[in-house]
Amino acid sequence: MSGLIGKKIGMTSLYDEKGNNLACTIIEAGPCVVTQIKNEEKDGYNSVQLGFLDKKDRNINKAEAGHFKNAKTTPKSNLFEFKNFENELSVGDVLNVDHFIEGEFVDISGTSKGKGFQGVVKRHGFAGVGQSTHGQHNRLRAPGSIGAASYPARVFKGMKMAGQMGNEKVTVQNLKVIKVVPEKNLLVIKGCVPGHKNSIVTIRK
Repeated sequence: MSGLIGKKIGMTSLYDEKGNNLACTIIEAGPCVVTQIKNEEKDGYNSVQLGFLDKKDRNINKAEAGHFKNAKTTPKSNLFEFKNFENELSVGDVLNVDHFIEGEFVDISGTSKGKGFQGVVKRHGFAGVGQSTHGQHNRLRAPGSIGAASYPARVFKGMKMAGQMGNEKVTVQNLKVIKVVPEKNLLVIKGCVPGHKNSIVTIRK
């Protein structure tokens, strides 16, 4: 679906017409430049490549410099492809936040905050094992049994255990666009969006 690349600015709260306090995320969406249009004859599929946020000339190689020169735009630090774009576009076109309208629903993808190595209570919501009575002193946040001993004599793949948490791509669907601020290229989205402040996200209709 068609969309834009954006940067998560932070969170705030707004009141709706009924007086409810809504937690909202502010996203700087665009301006995005069309850097390439792929088609099925040449590339095997149809998509539109968008670029977001300028990048210094000294930080790109010759291949990237030629790519942006063909697009007649300055080097961009973030490139994403969008399939099934609803509008006819050409290379060099600039898309702004007015691509969205208030009240519609969007899907937003980003990289979640990295939490490092975490145990099963924090990572998977385990309740912990037993109580701290009857001589037990160090098993409150343990995972408990992870399988039988003699058969199958191994741990099944996919077992919920301690490990790396966060720092992965997350998509939150059906988030409502509360407000559009065209003069500042800002979107106000109801609810939370994955990622830390200033992280890059993609917004799809």
